[in-house]
Amino acid sequence: MKIYTKSGDGGETGLFGGGRVRKSDARVEAYGEVDEANAAVGAARAALADPELDAELARIQSELFTIGAELASPHGARARSALPAIDPAWAVRLEQQMDRWDAQLPELRAFVMPGGTPGASALHLARCVCRRAERRVVSLAAQAEVDANALVYLNRLSDVLFVAARLANHRAGHSETAWNPRA
Repeated sequence: MKIYTKSGDGGETGLFGGGRVRKSDARVEAYGEVDEANAAVGAARAALADPELDAELARIQSELFTIGAELASPHGARARSALPAIDPAWAVRLEQQMDRWDAQLPELRAFVMPGGTPGASALHLARCVCRRAERRVVSLAAQAEVDANALVYLNRLSDVLFVAARLANHRAGHSETAWNPRA
């Protein structure tokens, strides 16, 4: 199977389940940003040497694929029946994971600068990419039907990536740099 099809050379792409739209379409922007968030999580996994974080991030990548597939499939498309649903329990699991990790960390008393170890820095970047993906999905939801569970999940995910970055720094013995607004 060839990777290239040439069918997008004119600036259009096919949606899952049929139909073609411009590559600048809000739906393409939304699932493209979710794909980028997934890649950023993968880069963070590659920069970390923490089996617990890696296992959670692997699960997150699979869930992001499901969200991307949902976004690439307009409501009403027959192909949607072949897709797994976005489970509301995923966001609950993220909240529970965040609470467990946060309990291991010093109390957050100030805004912290993104950075630290390579793994923590990659998690902070993934958090920012996730926030952008969330904004694109919100934009799409203003124009078309979007599973509300996707928005909840992306909102929780950016938070869990922040806590994971703090945890990666903490486990490595790397102190966080507090933001000094007067610096």
